[in-house]
Amino acid sequence: MRDDTLSGGFANPSVDAAHAFRAALSALSRPGHIETLAGAHAPAPVSPAAAALLLTLCDAETPIYLAPSHDTPAIRDWIAFHTGAPITPPEAAQFALGRWPDLPGLEDFPTGTADYPDRSTTIIVELDRLTAEGARLTGPGIETEAQLSLPAIAPFRANRALFPLGLDFYFTCGASLAGLPRSTNVEDA
Repeated sequence: MRDDTLSGGFANPSVDAAHAFRAALSALSRPGHIETLAGAHAPAPVSPAAAALLLTLCDAETPIYLAPSHDTPAIRDWIAFHTGAPITPPEAAQFALGRWPDLPGLEDFPTGTADYPDRSTTIIVELDRLTAEGARLTGPGIETEAQLSLPAIAPFRANRALFPLGLDFYFTCGASLAGLPRSTNVEDA
């Protein structure tokens, strides 16, 4: 087994996971607000924020889809060792990880059902830049409006139209983390 498979987990798992969980909840409950999330290191190109999300939110019962940009033996081994999460195709994924251009169409992921809208995919999108500028966000958790540097506008508007079904998103860049729940309205700035 390679060294990068065994390393990169939380130094203090219970405390670090609690901090990461709080940051993850805060990011989704306050769309457009950028959190700092570090303490985990997966093989490249996984960012520290994405690695911390995987360690905190995934386990042996949460199938993960890896986009081609992140589907490497090193990342598969790291996920298997640290979380036990199975790698799956998009239509069975509870979580997905990858760069925006490498992810399949959003329609390929489960959006939940009328009885179980929570049975949808949460997508972790790795970005080169994550700032509080760009697309205009309104809706629950936002006092008036917020802005976020999203990779596109139309897919998130279409996702919002599915509410209460739909996908939830985390955006990561280095140790920066932002969330975009399905309930958020997205418009051009």
